[in-house]
Amino acid sequence: MNTKNYFIIGGTGGIGKAMVEQLVQTAANEHASTLTNNDMHTDTDIRVFATYHKSVPNFEAENLYWVAMDICDEQSIKQAADTIKQQTTHIDWVINCAGLLHTKMHQPEKSLQQIESEFFLQNMQVNALASLLIAKHIKPLLAKAERSADKPAIFATISARVGSISDNQLGGWYSYRMSKAALNMGMKNLSIEWSRSLKDVCVVVMQPGTVNTQLSAPFQGNVADGQLFSPAYSAECLLEVLSKMGAAQSGSFVDWAGESIPW
Repeated sequence: MNTKNYFIIGGTGGIGKAMVEQLVQTAANEHASTLTNNDMHTDTDIRVFATYHKSVPNFEAENLYWVAMDICDEQSIKQAADTIKQQTTHIDWVINCAGLLHTKMHQPEKSLQQIESEFFLQNMQVNALASLLIAKHIKPLLAKAERSADKPAIFATISARVGSISDNQLGGWYSYRMSKAALNMGMKNLSIEWSRSLKDVCVVVMQPGTVNTQLSAPFQGNVADGQLFSPAYSAECLLEVLSKMGAAQSGSFVDWAGESIPW
């Protein structure tokens, strides 16, 4: 029996939790094949590794392994990778769902005067640097995944349309926009490097739509009718898009429907 291992960073957040639940449910149902296309056959054993920050979630499953990780601490990221290595030889898909838009003390800046160094650097650390550090320490596990040009290993990161420089018509949100633009550049760099050193791995940057989560909660009043997605719907769409990705699409920036977004 083949074993397919998924690693979801931010497994307690809205989209991450929904992905964990859907992958676990898919594994529990021998006949389920709707989430990840042809990968979900009954001869495939699915295991899900997911991260939490402070306390272990109460959601449990036989094939679910919770791993502690502080994405702002490289040593914690390394320890998480080492913990996974004790459980399995490889990881097939990595999806980083963690992100920062606002805190209890700070909202996205509307003007230059509102920029504060600490909040700006926090955005950069969470939204841009974390994915690079995760890639750095998870690479050995991705390297051991069975993969091909048609069915590559996946390294996906949740970004945002507001991280697109050419799509920016409104301005504002300096820290968030700049950190997501930095993330996009970092992942583009990574896709080029890994195309040489880690064949058949697809590095993808994804926009999940506007999702009904804590991250978007203060800003949902401006969302058009029918455009606010549930975490479950967004997660299902993202998993479906990823299931159709080939190695040739590494370096892509796409939305929840698989449509390309300009850099």
